[in-house]
Amino acid sequence: MTAELVRGQNHPLSQARLEIRITAGVPVVAGAALSDENGTACGDEWVAHPGAPTLPGIEVSRQAAADHRLAVDLAAMPEAVHRVNVLLALPSGAGGPLRFGAVTAPCAAVTGLDGTEIARYTLTGLDAESAVVALELYRRQGGWKVRAVGQGYAGGLAALFTDLGMPGAGELAGGIQEAVARGLARSVAAPPPRPADGDRTRRAAAPAGGADQPGSASRAADPAPPRPAHPYEASVPYAAQTPAGPGERGYEPTADTAQPTAATGSPIDYTHPNRGHATAPPPPPQAPPAPPGSPAPPVAGDAAGWSLDERLYNQVWGMFEDLARTAAAYRSAVDFADSRMEKELDQILSDPRSRLGSSGDAAREAARAKRAQLVDQAAAVLDRDLAQLTAEAGVVEPAFPPAYARWDNPVWHGYRVPTEPPMALRLGDLHLPERPALRIPLLMRLPLERGLWIDSGPTAADVSFLGSGELRQRAMETAVSVAARLLAAHPAGDFAVHVIDPAGSAARELAPLVQAGVLAAPPATGAAGVTQALGGLTQRVDLVQMALRGGAADALPPGLDTARHLLIVNDFPHGFDDRAVTGLRYLADEGPSVGVHLLMVADRQDAAAYGPLLDPLWRSLMRLTPVPDDHLADPWVGHAWTYEPSLVPPGSQVLDHVLAQVAIARTKIQ
Repeated sequence: MTAELVRGQNHPLSQARLEIRITAGVPVVAGAALSDENGTACGDEWVAHPGAPTLPGIEVSRQAAADHRLAVDLAAMPEAVHRVNVLLALPSGAGGPLRFGAVTAPCAAVTGLDGTEIARYTLTGLDAESAVVALELYRRQGGWKVRAVGQGYAGGLAALFTDLGMPGAGELAGGIQEAVARGLARSVAAPPPRPADGDRTRRAAAPAGGADQPGSASRAADPAPPRPAHPYEASVPYAAQTPAGPGERGYEPTADTAQPTAATGSPIDYTHPNRGHATAPPPPPQAPPAPPGSPAPPVAGDAAGWSLDERLYNQVWGMFEDLARTAAAYRSAVDFADSRMEKELDQILSDPRSRLGSSGDAAREAARAKRAQLVDQAAAVLDRDLAQLTAEAGVVEPAFPPAYARWDNPVWHGYRVPTEPPMALRLGDLHLPERPALRIPLLMRLPLERGLWIDSGPTAADVSFLGSGELRQRAMETAVSVAARLLAAHPAGDFAVHVIDPAGSAARELAPLVQAGVLAAPPATGAAGVTQALGGLTQRVDLVQMALRGGAADALPPGLDTARHLLIVNDFPHGFDDRAVTGLRYLADEGPSVGVHLLMVADRQDAAAYGPLLDPLWRSLMRLTPVPDDHLADPWVGHAWTYEPSLVPPGSQVLDHVLAQVAIARTKIQ
């Protein structure tokens, strides 16, 4: 049975040797761009096109045509190739159409060598684009999958290759069009329509059985963005600020209470670009071969990376990406089914002859049945993908190191202070309403590049069962949990925690840190304590910045603590005057670059009295909540992710055990 894909949906491939059949209403150029685990096509030799139609594992047509057959042998793909992007483009300068919106929607089908269709995708919704990535074949858990992409580029092939990170994108695009122009006399036109079809050249298949599924949005040509530091987050992944553009930091979902923005259509990079490519990374453990046609069994650490931590980190990102895509595809299919039913019902009501009577009832029932069929098909695909992700989560979670694990993971019972910090730190879990039980870990990259804001006031979540005092208590417990994880993740003496608690209201929540003796100093209280704590950290930032700017990093005072520092501020803005607020903003802006980080526990409404003075501070920090809340807005596919903090289970002694290990390790180095 052919899988009718919607944009973003994927389907497993059980065969290695395939054909990709392209059908269009006019001659188009077909090609393929190979890319590595970072999604980068490293040069002209990674692109198969009419001027160079053959690469290991793939062969494309040598001319423009209305119908193409691309030969693919996945088993012959070099190990460095992790993605195969199937490209379509309109020939330039041939007197033909200049945009896909003026032609029949192209259709791309993946078939076996016997012609049996495996998956089909109709590229509807294109407008000003003259080039498009139709499909993507990609490695996943030791096998291959096909994904419907449908990403168009108004800037043509040059913009497409630029988005793939290819050097000399404009020259390559020009060379391809020149090769096509030389062969335009041989271009194969579309066949005339069959009499049985009337004026239709073909009946376009739509996702989930539909015929007019809306497609992708166009994207204008953009200059090549610099590669972000890491795809999962810039410094921390889900920030309480307007998301940085893809050219700055890759993908950053944002907190919707802090003015989130929708997807801009700019290139979004979801891969790991922060590695060289001189040698291949060590391969992940291989699972036993799965029966033909069934998905490969999940394996912990099967993503690319130099270490197990990095492979697990990238695997978590792959799970997040797959869940986002499959949920988006399901929602798109349901929206399409609803709009199609409404359209058919409107047509029934507009005709007086079918509005009443048995014929009208039958037509309405048929429209509802068709809608139910489309939704059931989409739900079946969603259930398949969610079952695979659930199985993957079941094998990944037990394999996590302490920094990635929940507090109830047995790995914490064998905790030992590390000799070097991990790649990331777990802040909590994310889930979507389609499967609340499927939790994706929210991992924050280390070292921190941005501070945190933990809400101690009412949020969008229903917390009517909690009083304001209990909310503040939970917010501080969340802050202590984060601080304990940071202390546990760093080698002894490499991370220091300071606390400002002006009224001393968090003594109960801070007790684990105080009693273990892991704080750099007792919690600062009163106005004098606030001034002293801020003054010491501000002076440290100034000294380190001057040394770095002057190129004299070795000339720092001998008594200066070179560890990274975290300042926890409780119950802000109580106890802060204007001068202290200015110092706090300075630490938030300048501190992360020299190892001073901020964690604020505050109620946004309490801080509103300062007006726009604190708006930059609010937007610059990553916002978390002490209770589950769907405040994390996703600018890529529009999801509202529910975040749940990582807290110590009631009655557990794991936090005391971990902090005791940190304290013992510190005494050994003193």
